[in-house]
Amino acid sequence: MLRRGNVVAWGVLLFIAWNLLLLFFLLARPPAGGAGGGEAGVPDPEDLTRQVVKVAEEVEQELEVQKKLLHQIQEHQSLWRRGQGQGRGENGNQHPLAPTSAHRPLPQDGPLPVLVIGCDRPTIRRCLDKLLLHRPSKELFPILVSQDCGHEETARVIASYGDQLLHLRQPDLSEPPVPPGHRKFQGYYRIARHYRWALNQVFHTYHYDAAVVVEDDLEVAPDFFEYFRALRPLLLQDPSLWCASAWNDNGKEQMVEVGRPEALYRTDFFPGLGWMLLRSTWEELEPKWPGAFWDDWMRNPAQRQDRSCIRPEVSRTITFGRKGVSNGQFFDQHLKFIKLNERFVPFTSLDLSYLQKERYDPAFTQQVYSAPTLRVEELQRGERPEASQVRVQYTSRDAFKAFAKALGAMDDLKSGVPRAGYRGIVTFMYRSRRVYLAPPEDWSGYDPSWS
Repeated sequence: MLRRGNVVAWGVLLFIAWNLLLLFFLLARPPAGGAGGGEAGVPDPEDLTRQVVKVAEEVEQELEVQKKLLHQIQEHQSLWRRGQGQGRGENGNQHPLAPTSAHRPLPQDGPLPVLVIGCDRPTIRRCLDKLLLHRPSKELFPILVSQDCGHEETARVIASYGDQLLHLRQPDLSEPPVPPGHRKFQGYYRIARHYRWALNQVFHTYHYDAAVVVEDDLEVAPDFFEYFRALRPLLLQDPSLWCASAWNDNGKEQMVEVGRPEALYRTDFFPGLGWMLLRSTWEELEPKWPGAFWDDWMRNPAQRQDRSCIRPEVSRTITFGRKGVSNGQFFDQHLKFIKLNERFVPFTSLDLSYLQKERYDPAFTQQVYSAPTLRVEELQRGERPEASQVRVQYTSRDAFKAFAKALGAMDDLKSGVPRAGYRGIVTFMYRSRRVYLAPPEDWSGYDPSWS
């Protein structure tokens, strides 16, 4: 970072020097053919004045650009130092579930690797460039790129990064066995096999204790590393959690509170799309890892076992991969509109213990069920404008799907769990109001037949 600041400073000095030389050249040169309104051999004062003013304006504009860039670099340095425990967090929000700024030293437990799952997309460069741009430390956050498919152009892109990352190649490029009738899903079988091999490399070959998994079509936010670094201790402390995700399924810009990028939630839905797990979790899952559709398998009650994940209000990843084995499912209608966080939040300076189940559940349910109830039509008409938080109640699968669709939220369920839902409750913004799409207060659990 300091080296980058020096480069910016030298760039500014060179720019000024170049323009000063240009200015002296303009002052010294004779006018072409004596034209311009002055005497022969004498520069036109008005013309010279205009040129001097133009050069001065260009210098001023460039200085302003470089000053802003230098300020951003210094700000990111400062925030990372605060993340190391050298500063205090900020808490501009008195929301009952908001993190406080009281700093508590948290165990770091060594490096936290980022595993990038790749195949045949040379556009993996966009993913890797952003990871390397925002990575604060090569030692704390090693990047392992696991490539399937044997695609040479993609392999050359990965190799071009040299020792900034570790390039792993999946050795088994054979066609995986596929049950009759599943030939069209062969890509999903290859992906599941690759995930199993790559995660075994991370946990069993390189012996890391935790890992963050991203796919080659994801772009990360400036505080992506800070976010996961802060949440790893929480996964170690709370057995009711089994993952942390960078993704909000209802993360479209108009559906999130962009001014609260520090807000985090528990969710019973496995989000994926940039997620962290512990080695102990992988040791539990690996022996029964599925042949295909691994993400939906993770959402099955037999795997989830009533455990939850952490997800953000504003996503720390976005996807730019329209084409893939899913043939762009949901991309044009939904995924491309997800808002990527732009503000660096010093999560390691915040007290995130409010996310532990014993504290979170009472506060969250009280907040939800104390909110006034509105019907969908009343909410759409803007009734009760004084209520900044409202509850829309559903009592059946069809009601949930109808209400979610009417309000712009994702309406699908996996094993009865709605996307981004916790205890059956899905929270999002609708026309600048916080909405809780919730079951009755005596909710008794998910019905797996709701799908």
